[in-house]
Parts: sequence; structure tokens; C-alpha cells
Amino acid sequence: MQPQWVPTEQDIADARITDFARFVTARTGRAVPDYHALWQWSVEEIAEFWHAVWDYFELGDIAGEVLADAEMPGAQWFPGTRLNYVDQVVRQFRTDRPAIVAVGEDAERREVSWVELIDHTAALARTLRDLGVQPGDRVAGYLPNIPETVIAFLATASIGAVWTACGQDYSPKAALDRLGQLEPTVLITVDGYRFGGKAHDKRADIAALQAGLGTLRGTIAVSQLGLDVADATPWRDAIAHDEAAPAVIETATVDFDHPLWIVFSSGTTGLPKGIVHGHGGVLLEHLKAVALQTDIGQDDTFFWYTSPSWMMWNFQISGLLVGATVVCYDGSPTYPAPDALWRIAAETRTTMLGTSPGYVLACIKAGAVPRTEHDLSALRAIGITGASLPTSSALWLGENTGDHVQVNSISGGTDVVSAFLGGARTVPAWPGELSARFLGAAIEAFDGTGQPVRGEVGELVITKPMPSMPVRFWHDADGKRYHDAYFDMYPGVWRHGDWITITDRNSIVVHGRSDSTLNRHGIRMGSADIYQSVERLPEIAEALVIGAEQADGGYWMPLFVVLAPGAELTDDLKTRINTTIRTEVSPRHVPDEILVAPGIPHTRTGKKLEVPIKKLFQGADATRVVERSAVDNPDLLDWYAAVRPNAES
Repeated sequence: MQPQWVPTEQDIADARITDFARFVTARTGRAVPDYHALWQWSVEEIAEFWHAVWDYFELGDIAGEVLADAEMPGAQWFPGTRLNYVDQVVRQFRTDRPAIVAVGEDAERREVSWVELIDHTAALARTLRDLGVQPGDRVAGYLPNIPETVIAFLATASIGAVWTACGQDYSPKAALDRLGQLEPTVLITVDGYRFGGKAHDKRADIAALQAGLGTLRGTIAVSQLGLDVADATPWRDAIAHDEAAPAVIETATVDFDHPLWIVFSSGTTGLPKGIVHGHGGVLLEHLKAVALQTDIGQDDTFFWYTSPSWMMWNFQISGLLVGATVVCYDGSPTYPAPDALWRIAAETRTTMLGTSPGYVLACIKAGAVPRTEHDLSALRAIGITGASLPTSSALWLGENTGDHVQVNSISGGTDVVSAFLGGARTVPAWPGELSARFLGAAIEAFDGTGQPVRGEVGELVITKPMPSMPVRFWHDADGKRYHDAYFDMYPGVWRHGDWITITDRNSIVVHGRSDSTLNRHGIRMGSADIYQSVERLPEIAEALVIGAEQADGGYWMPLFVVLAPGAELTDDLKTRINTTIRTEVSPRHVPDEILVAPGIPHTRTGKKLEVPIKKLFQGADATRVVERSAVDNPDLLDWYAAVRPNAES
């Protein structure tokens, strides 16, 4: 296979990671002639690597050891060292370009200067202090992806309080399932949002949240639809300050692992787990991932289509840590046309655009041709996450955005609020593969005996700690839930739950979740391989495959397909589906049955609910396989329950 993008000599010379490699050589005397040599050093000398990252970005004095205890779980990073995430943002202050560009479906583009960002952050921090917010208190956001959300997070973090948020697409119950666990002191919200050309008034849901959060001392509300939110301080009052005197953010110096934010697991099997991340771990990881891996810097505009419910929102705002401009888009990616994200990228002169395989596939099926319909001359890289990117979609991106554009598929998780796998500006990109393991991420593929393998499918594991691994789970005093989530299978080694293959060239293929692995006749297979082949067919909008062990010892592997408008599941289409799978994946992947479904249920961050549907088809109670508030369309669960074998009519 040939790479679809190869860095030029100039790309390599100009890359931030090249400069970092020179810094490492000067510091250690060790030659690191290429990316893999740098990665090898970064995982062999893990403490030395993170010390180098700290010094390279000039983060200040270190109180003592870098890594006092490397045992997982419970690794101790930078004990005694104190800092605040927000200080690194403030250091990037500039007047020559905006900090944030805000775009909405029917609103004019709005620019937030660095002066405005810092002034409003400082003023809001004072308001929070006036409401009695102390270090360690939780401040909750019920907000879309708008600049005010970024300001609210920075103000919260600056005083040592803990930020948490979910988007307004969450119902009050789903929001309470998350935010209610944390007993927040302040709620920051907005009267509503626009999506798909419609305005959504959220005042009734906000009132339900206020009633359900008994620990609130106050609510602050942004007016986006021009509506008044009851029992709330208007945003304009919360950020009021003396315009004549520039505001100064008074940051609280906190411990390295002092909680910065709490993000949530999908919550498909009970209450979502609150995952606590610390100031120092996030700061280090995001500087590495954004500046070194993604090559984002002061001249870049960073736009990832995301929501505050998803960790990619946290990842995107880290562009501010390196002085980049970030784009906040509140709206549908396909409104008023399927190419909406490409239009926004062109209008904002985005240099790094992030989206999902599903959006790319939608553009393919809509016949979009971004490079001819929009000016993408500023775009130099596209990030993809949320699922595996099919080879065909990767090739389409290369052909339809420009030969100069690097397609960077990444994979990681809310667990570390970053990626383990992805690209670098100095490494070729191969279609259908992730270019490399990230620096400092000691990733291996383990077989069933816990031995590393190459060129074959194995469990994705991390054999050494990362600073951004969770400080803890919320309400997990003895650490049992945290241990059981990652360290139960391989003691002392993080098992992430993905099937991967590490190739001879050190690229990675992600096959899907290992807990939803298809295991037919003893052969383990990844569902992602099937999706990549089937969902390219024009008649198929989306697909879901499960493998259910039966009580009689049998194994049933159905493929559910959502048909494109006007399509029918004819015998000819069934034959083409099976032939496509047989030739592009393997004969073992051909399903036992193909069924038309009205839709595919997902988590609210877009992941298909393979495991709950599998449990449903193995006879589990439909009311217990998944928490309905965590599902994007919970009514679909009833359909799957009704069509499972032996389901009661």
C-alpha cells in the first residue's frame, strides 16, 4: 500500500516536533533521527520525556521528582509541583488575531479578541467568587459550543474550582444523571440554541435542572435567543467590569493533580462515570498532542466540530494553550447543506479541521466536492475521530480536499481526554490506518496471554502511565471502579477495550471495540471492518452488526442496515452486501442475516450501541441493558427488543 500523504522536506523542517527532537538531542545527547526513534525514547525514558516536554514549553520550576511512582493505577506525577492550567492560556495573549471565532447557523460570525477573552474570564471569576465558589467546588455548564462556554471553563479553572458540562441536546434527566452526581454550586447556561434551522427554547429544561440541583447557590444565563431565564443572573452582568482598566485573571496555584474538570463516560450501563482529570496532566498532554503531534501553533485556526458533552471540546480549546485561534460552531454539520463544515472552514480560514467518519460518508453520498466548491487553500490537515475511518473515505478526503492536506485519523478516549494514536507532521499517512503511536504513549497490542504481537489483532494496552490518566473516578473512594475499568484483565497494565493491529511500519489499524468483538468459530473479528465496506454502498445509510452467543451453543451474527431514502432491501442488494463483505473483508465476516432497521442507536457522543444490543439479543431485560437517557434515540431500543429472536409480540 502506498501512503496517500507524504511530508515534504519543508514540512519536516518546519514541524514543531522536529524542533522538539533537536531540543531532546541537545538535552540528552541521544540521536533521534526519525519519529519512531523519538517515540521509542519517549516510552523507554518516560519520566525524562515528560520532563523534557515541561521544559520545552517553559512551564516553570519543578518541585521534585517528575514520576515518583510509576505503578498503575495510582502513578504519582510531579508531586509538590504547583501550577494552574489557565496561566498557560494567559501567556499566549496577543492582539494581532482573535482568540475565538464564533459561528452559528443564522448568526453573523463573531470574533472574540484575547483582550475580551481575558477581561470576561477575570470578571466572571470574580462573580463566581462572590457566589461563594471555592477551590474544589464544582461549576456546571448546560451549554452549546459557544465562546461563553470557553470563558466559563477558564473562569472556573482559574479559581481552582472544577468544571463540568454537557450540551443542551441532553434532556434534564440525562443532564441530572451527570451533573447531579457532582453537587455543583453554580449552573451556567443559555436560554436555548439553534440546530437544523430550528430554535430550541431550553428554559423549561433549565428550570428542571435548577430544581434538581439542590446545591446551587446561583445560576448565570447567556441570552442567545433573546429570552429571559428565571432566577438567573444575566451573563452581561456576570462579566461586567471596568472597561477603562484591563482585567487581570487572578489564578489560584494548585497541586499538579488538582481537579481541572470532570468528564463523563457514555453512561450506557448505569449512571455515567465521572472521570476526574488534573490541571498538570491535562496541560502536559494537550501541549504534546496539540503542538507536537498536530503541529498547531500561533498561526493556526483550529476547528473541530464538537459539543461540550464530548471530550473533543476539551481537546479543541487546548488550541488556546499555544496561541491558536479556535472556532466555536453552534449548529448542525449538515445545515443548510451537507457541506456546511467545509463552508465554515473556508470562511474562517481554518488550517486544522476535525470531524467524524460519519460526516465524511454523508458528504460522499451527497456528492459534495469540497475542493471545488470552497476555498480550502488555508487547510493543511483534517482530523478524524469517533470511529474508524474507512480506506475509501480517507482516499476521498485526499482527492476532494487537496493533495496538500494531511488526513490524520486519531484514536483515544474520554478516559485520558486525548488520543493515544494518530499522526505527526513528519510521518506519512496511509489510508485506513493511523500513522503512529503518540509520544509518551506506551501502546502495545496484547494477545490472549498478555504478550505483545505485531501484524495481528490484539488488545490495545498501555504499559506505562500517562500524566492525563484519571486522577480518580467521582464517588470511587477505594478506587475499585477505576481499577476494574482498566486494570482487571492485565494487572498493572491499562486495557483500553479496542482491537488493534500494529503494522511492520508502526502504523495502526483499529478494528473496533474488543468488548463487542465478533467471535465466529473461534475467529475474532472487528465490527469496524464490516462497517467500512458496507456503509460505502449508496443504498446503505448506516449499519450495525452484532454476534450473539445462543443458549444452545450456536452463534447468530445479524447485520442491521438503515436504508437510504428510496432504497429497498432486494435480493440483489443482499447479494451485493454479502459479496462486498466477502471480497473486501473475509468470508467469515458475512452475516447470517440482513435486517432492515429504522435506525441505529448511539451514545450521545455518536458511538454505536453494539454491546447493549448484543445483550438484548442474548435475552437481557430491555429496561436494563442500557440507560435510556444516554441514548440518542431511545425509542429504537424498543424496536430491537421487539425483533429479537423469541421476542414476545
